[in-house]
Amino acid sequence: MVNFIEAQKPLLSRLMKMAGLRPIEVELEPGTTMHVWAPKHHVGKKGTTISPLDPTAAGTGKKPGGGSKKRRSPESRPNVVLIHGFAAEGNVTWQFNFGVLVSRYNLYIPDLMFFGKSSTSSADRSPDFQAACVAGALARLGVARCDVVGFSYGGMVAFKLAEARPELVRSLCVSGSVVAMTDVVNRETMERLGAGSSAELLMPETLKGLKALLSISMHKKMWFPDRFYKDYLKVMFTNRKEKMELLQGLLISTMDAKIPVFQQKIMLLWGEEDKIFDIELAKKMKEQLGDNCFLYGIRKAGHLLHVERPCAYNRQLQRWLAYVNSTAAGEDQASS
Repeated sequence: MVNFIEAQKPLLSRLMKMAGLRPIEVELEPGTTMHVWAPKHHVGKKGTTISPLDPTAAGTGKKPGGGSKKRRSPESRPNVVLIHGFAAEGNVTWQFNFGVLVSRYNLYIPDLMFFGKSSTSSADRSPDFQAACVAGALARLGVARCDVVGFSYGGMVAFKLAEARPELVRSLCVSGSVVAMTDVVNRETMERLGAGSSAELLMPETLKGLKALLSISMHKKMWFPDRFYKDYLKVMFTNRKEKMELLQGLLISTMDAKIPVFQQKIMLLWGEEDKIFDIELAKKMKEQLGDNCFLYGIRKAGHLLHVERPCAYNRQLQRWLAYVNSTAAGEDQASS
């Protein structure tokens, strides 16, 4: 019998290819490979290999050995990285969002380790390791500077990436996430949601558990046939052991938690009805992150705001990216 969730993926891949993106397998080290949807100018004729990076051409808007182009080349567009959450890999997570960005930005959509086609033999399950893998893949693709968008688990990875690589990450846009998952935040969240643990909530094994997760994640009550839930369970919750370890790797002691001083501008783009990480938590986080942090709430949207209200989410994300690009352009003119 056809799995409807699995059957959707070839169509989604086709749409992404039509938009100018290509799937690339980036071997970071023996045993560690990250799958990334990236602009097609990185890909050779066979469509699976990374083209040799020419230091005179990558990201400069110049032809090798030539002068500046009058029109901006695809390679010289601003780079935007979309990092997915815990429920699905990159192309599934961002299926309602990538289309509005591809004409203006070079999009990079990685699958984090143990999601999609990314895998590692490393025993490290920390978000720091995930961030290092994203940074390594971007380096292999010649990305020296980028704006990063992170959702939920991907937001935690994005914060780690910005902290560790300020020269790489120019700005952050984060939704439904925290800088660090402390034991206090985790305990309070699970108690409020009536869940025994994050693994019980985020890695359901039954239809009842998956329905509960979807109900918590969305503001609007949506009905799907049981067949949809069964198909989703079969496809989206693979690598269960490793993903359980990823959840455990998120937790840190509240005593050890410190809010980093980020150099980047940060947008917290939030669903006002988020039940997992509520808007009050976002307001508190904004205060902790300081003057370079902004908060925008989207009405009638829950944790899955980019899926539930994609038009509103896309509109605000586009405004944010336009703002950080105009600000960067002004700073470049002032320094020249």
